[in-house]
Parts: sequence; structure tokens; C-alpha cells
Amino acid sequence: MTDALVTRELCKVYQEGSIQVTAVQPCSVKLSAGEVIGLFGPSGSGKTTLLSILGCILRPTSGELSVFGQEVSQLNENQLPEIRRKYISFIFQAFNLFPALTAFENILLGLRIKGVVGSEAEDRTAKMLQEVGLGHRMHFLPRDMSGGQKQRVAVARALAADCPIILADEPTGNLDISNGRKVMELLKELASEKQCCVVVATHDNRIEDIFDRIVYMEDGFIRRIKRSNA
Repeated sequence: MTDALVTRELCKVYQEGSIQVTAVQPCSVKLSAGEVIGLFGPSGSGKTTLLSILGCILRPTSGELSVFGQEVSQLNENQLPEIRRKYISFIFQAFNLFPALTAFENILLGLRIKGVVGSEAEDRTAKMLQEVGLGHRMHFLPRDMSGGQKQRVAVARALAADCPIILADEPTGNLDISNGRKVMELLKELASEKQCCVVVATHDNRIEDIFDRIVYMEDGFIRRIKRSNA
């Protein structure tokens, strides 16, 4: 399998006044194309911080990160947006939808940032909104949608971008079990069909069986990694 994300002794330390807080202890892990990986652990365990580093949003304090073989942890801030544009889609826990744009327009804007425009962008947007069960809500503003509907718009935006890496922070947190499983099954299908690497930070034990591997974090450490059927 192709290595999509590789970390080598990756570490993140925050300075809070005179105190240093290590959010991610040195870790080395390989995440492959075609895999759906779950990051599990209690709040404050380092899941979201690690996810943000993998997505080139946060820079590590030390160690290395490679994205499809390209070492990116030493790139400057001007070089990182191109890595994100080319390789990475995000599903944010807080949705990050523009309040003045409809569901359809939010996804179109995300595609425009990725360089996809015109009829191709419109077709992808309509298809993905149908896939997440929101074809009848595509022209609604976020204020007119429930939390679960906004979460599904955020998922559709990430899927429409057709990137080889999808990073999701609690994507089922605002969804009931039925819609949560549908979203995760879409991500699983995408990983299999298009050889995407999907990494999901979650507390949701109801979806453990979806994952190919599960990474358990605690106090910034990766405590163990297992196959989900192990």
C-alpha cells in the first residue's frame, strides 16, 4: 500500500506562560492510501492536535511529516497552502460554513479554492448533496439547517473536493446513528474506490467497525494501534 502520511518522532509542544505543555508526544506512524483510520481517545488526548499537524494547519515542534513521500514539516508558511489544496480535505467539528452562502454555494466555494469551477463543480456539488441526503436542502442557508444537516454539508464539501487525504474531526458528533453510519460508509467507499487515506478523530464507539485501523491516544501518546476487527 502507498504511504499517504508518515510521521517520524513527530512532537508538538505549546508554551503557556512559563509552562510547556506537550500536546503530542514523539510519535512515528504510517497511514496508507485506501485506509480508514480512527483516532480514539479522551478529550485532551492530542487527537485534534495530531489531526491538525497531519493537515499542515499546525507545524510540529520537532520531528518530520511526509505527505505522499514529500517531506513537508520544514516547508515555510507560503508553501503549505499548496500542499493542502492539492492533497487534503477537512471535515471540521465546527462545520466552518459561510453563513451568507447556501449549502450549494458553500461547496462550490470549497471547490473553487481547489481549482474546480464551472459545470464540473456544479455537478459534483449536486451529486454530493444528494449522496448525504440533502438534495432538498441545497439552497438553504446554514441558519435554516439543523446541526446534523450542517455537518452533512461539511462532509459533502470534503468529498466533492476529491482529494487523496480526508481528515475529519468528530464528523458524526452531530448526527444520529443512522446518518452517522451513512457518512462513515461514504468515507469508507471513497477510501476503497479512490484509494484515499481517511483519518477520523472521534469519541463515537458506534462506528469502530468501520475503521481498518484504530489509533488510541492518551496524554499525547499513541498508546496502541490495532486492526478494528482485532
